Amino acid sequence: MKINTEKEQTMEGKQNTEGMKEKKGMTASEYITGLLRDISKEPQIKNGKNGELYIPLPEKEFQETVPVLDREEFILLGLFCVQDFEGENEEKGENEEGGEKGENEENEEKGGKGGKGEKDKAEAPAFTLFYAFRKRGFSEVFVFLHPVKTEASSIAKTFPSACWYEREIRDGFGLDFPDAFDKRRLFLHEAYPEGFHPLLKSFENGKIRTIENPQENYPFKRLEGEGVYQIPVGPVHAGIIEPGHFRFSVIGEPIFNLEIRMFYKHRGIEKLAEGKPPAACLPIAEAISGDESAANSVAFCTAVEKLAGLRVPERAEYLRAVLLELERIHSHLGDLAGMATDVGFPRITSPFLILREEIFRQNDVLTGSRFLKGAVDIGGMKQDIPDKLLEKLASYLENFEGRFEKAFRTAMSSSSLIDRFSTSGVIKKKLITPLNLTGPIARASGAAYDVRTTHPYGIYGKIPPERKVLSTGDVLSRFEVKAAEVRASRALIRKLVLEIPAGPVLCPPPVAGIRDGFALSMVEAPRGQTLHWVYVKNGLVDRYKVRTASFCNWKAVEHAVLDNIVPDFPLINKSLNLSYAGTDL
Repeated sequence: MKINTEKEQTMEGKQNTEGMKEKKGMTASEYITGLLRDISKEPQIKNGKNGELYIPLPEKEFQETVPVLDREEFILLGLFCVQDFEGENEEKGENEEGGEKGENEENEEKGGKGGKGEKDKAEAPAFTLFYAFRKRGFSEVFVFLHPVKTEASSIAKTFPSACWYEREIRDGFGLDFPDAFDKRRLFLHEAYPEGFHPLLKSFENGKIRTIENPQENYPFKRLEGEGVYQIPVGPVHAGIIEPGHFRFSVIGEPIFNLEIRMFYKHRGIEKLAEGKPPAACLPIAEAISGDESAANSVAFCTAVEKLAGLRVPERAEYLRAVLLELERIHSHLGDLAGMATDVGFPRITSPFLILREEIFRQNDVLTGSRFLKGAVDIGGMKQDIPDKLLEKLASYLENFEGRFEKAFRTAMSSSSLIDRFSTSGVIKKKLITPLNLTGPIARASGAAYDVRTTHPYGIYGKIPPERKVLSTGDVLSRFEVKAAEVRASRALIRKLVLEIPAGPVLCPPPVAGIRDGFALSMVEAPRGQTLHWVYVKNGLVDRYKVRTASFCNWKAVEHAVLDNIVPDFPLINKSLNLSYAGTDL
């Protein structure tokens, strides 16, 4: 079996993409207009702040569009809801007849005293659903949006990854999807009272009265048959680990079904951001997932910077990339060590953990934080990192290389380790598109996708990373891909340090504040594609939507364990190393 390198696949994909565009001669806007020609005669396509395209459609037209998107192999990146979205009205400022609004009309729309706006809003809040897609061959993100009142049609039968999004929206806003195949709660566990929807504007963040002894249990899917039994694992686990419940169905030893339940760590991250100035939300973004602080802070800042029209200084872009790659290195080192631990090889574990600790110490020297918190700021960096410290980092990474390669060779020379890793926890390539699997786990299963090259941000458009793609999709492939990414990140950091320009590291936001509007940003976090959408209204954050790679990638675990035995689950789970907190928000 021939295993192509990422470079070979990327070049092949690039040639195909360029050929398609050259042959069709279409921009993303022209392409989507042509695609919708038979559904919507004149779709009102608008350019977003960060290269995304917004396509408003009535729900009926959007539902007619869904099978077309499926046929054209669009990939659902995210689905989220916004209450009282005024994106259209903010720009028009006029009534339907084109004249200025009268005082009574304004009072009614705002729900002012004597008007009916407040009553109507209380009876049926106005919601807008946003569906973000990507299409191979285009760097732009296609965002379809349509208004709804109390319910919307499900698209989960066509795009399976929509299932969790729809359940999340139902919990958060009370918006129903009557034809959904899964109507169970998602992040609102049984202790939350009925009718409680914390993302509604009418809910003020604070303590709530929970149900002390819920009478109903979560309805796990029950599989019955001769010899079938269930093994519940969690949510409380041995050691220092976040909570999550895993319900196995087995016959003898092989697993033939796994259902995962998360959201025991729900913190209301998105609600916490509401009504705050964008600068006050940066610490919230950093706290989404502790070991992806740099990725989430860069994603949040990028969205706000696009709104404000800020141009981040070039030196700051280099420094951000250095921190992002350091974060990737320490994340992957932890994974490599953890996989060895889960098959009982502490001798192989220790060298990786020692290197990881040294990277944490480098982080602390550079930024004052082992996890890179408080370093990134809106407009660039909170403070410069002196060239002398960067040179010391480059010198350390030169020494790092030999020690890392020795540890890797030791691992790969163990026949017992190879035996445990090989063929365990296979993730099939056919799952990548319907579940929107990204990051190392997708690149270990044959997908070349990487946000840094497909949707370049920061310095990555100028200095792209080297990547490796394997096709087997097992634990061994994930081990090799993550090791390759440690090497690539090390090399990239040394290159960045060598080429970093002098200059300022911060472009301060305008004195008048961040302009109203909305923008989407994506980054390639250590675990994969992470999406942030920020909506600012009257200078304050009105809606902040975050979707980390873990939110999508957790579904891969349910498939990876099939036909494996339960004792291999910790190894398979660790090879993905997904974030509980980053999913629960």
